[in-house]
Amino acid sequence: MEKLNFDLSKKFGEFKILNATNGGPWHKRHATDQFRSNFADYKAAGFPYSRNHDSAVVTLYGGPYSHDITNIFPNFDADPNNPNSYDFACTDESVLVTLDAGTETFFRLGQTIEHQIKKHGTLPPKDFKKWAVICEHIIRHYNEGWADGYNINIKYWEIWNEPDLDADDSDNKRTWGGTKAEFFDFFEVAAKHLKSVFPNLKIGGPALAYHEDEYAEDFLREMSLRKVPLDFFSWHYYGVEPETVAKHSYRMRELLDKYGYRETESILNEWNYAKGWEEEFLYTVKMIHTIKSASFITAVLSEAQKSPVDMLMYYDTRPNVFNGIFDIYTYEKLKGYYPMKWYSSFYKLESEVRAENSIDNIYSLCGVDKQEKVTAMLTYYSDDDNAPNKQIEIDFGKSGIYEIYLLDDKHNSELIETCDKLVFDMKVHSCLYIREIPAQD
Repeated sequence: MEKLNFDLSKKFGEFKILNATNGGPWHKRHATDQFRSNFADYKAAGFPYSRNHDSAVVTLYGGPYSHDITNIFPNFDADPNNPNSYDFACTDESVLVTLDAGTETFFRLGQTIEHQIKKHGTLPPKDFKKWAVICEHIIRHYNEGWADGYNINIKYWEIWNEPDLDADDSDNKRTWGGTKAEFFDFFEVAAKHLKSVFPNLKIGGPALAYHEDEYAEDFLREMSLRKVPLDFFSWHYYGVEPETVAKHSYRMRELLDKYGYRETESILNEWNYAKGWEEEFLYTVKMIHTIKSASFITAVLSEAQKSPVDMLMYYDTRPNVFNGIFDIYTYEKLKGYYPMKWYSSFYKLESEVRAENSIDNIYSLCGVDKQEKVTAMLTYYSDDDNAPNKQIEIDFGKSGIYEIYLLDDKHNSELIETCDKLVFDMKVHSCLYIREIPAQD
């Protein structure tokens, strides 16, 4: 038996925003007859933010009439100061239904990835300043009521997505059709304009795909030299090791600090389990819908809380093969739903508490409320599907009564026991939610 020890007197501060997602609820505010909707379950999960990237390929969210700049402002030669130049209706619907679920939109200003043989919206705008002015009016629509708009105070505005996905010499650029140098010019113009107009909003980007050294450092160096404001720096990670999320977050924090962006938030706004993108891709998408992915999610949440990353945004909760939260056909909850919902309860706690020691492949997250009552998540995650069982004891340094909820291949966050001794025989890819309750009289 291996023991995990906690000293509840050692506190590490509040819990970070880690159960945000890409994609809102699958529900239509304007339709009275709906035979499938995940709205109630989505709302119950308590997702704090939904990034609306890639939403323009989803009919539920408005499809080709929504979200992307080329959809909201379809004629680039039109007057950006004229409300009639904009088509907001479908994007409005998506933003508002998400807000109805208690989730704020993290608004990606840019374009959906294009896998087609011919690219359209991902080509560089022919006038960078005009593009920024268009985005200015989109922000005014949602935050200042412009063009029959709203006053919903969307805080985060992200410029573009994955400009580094394909090399400059690629003949199949899927996200940014120009060169790296052109993107730096574009980002400078857009960020400076939007920050000058909206000094109190968070303007950032650029949602880097994975080129940590050859692109991230060049970008931050150049933005620093040009004195470009950057409220947040966004980046992506797909893999199989939770520790690598922490490793990348330390590297990104190091680069931000190196180039003077010490107050800039580091946001990992696309992440998921991914064994590989070629031969192992089929295995990847199969696993995303299983308990293995749920265990990976629990482990990543646990590791990220201890790392310098400021926010996580799971990719994704759109109807998509990368969705391990909801079934894309039935809209029912998948295994990955439960750790995301569990995490929302940690926001109510006073402080995080960390284990004093570690056990291989055992990941924990723990916190206490104002009355020193404990809430914890525990998972046994390994990429080895045949890893042997482990017997684990948890010691919080005090006596207590605890409710134990189990998530595994046969249980969906079901209360399996109420006990005063925390000893568990854990199989790989099982997850526990532990909640201390008042002692029985």
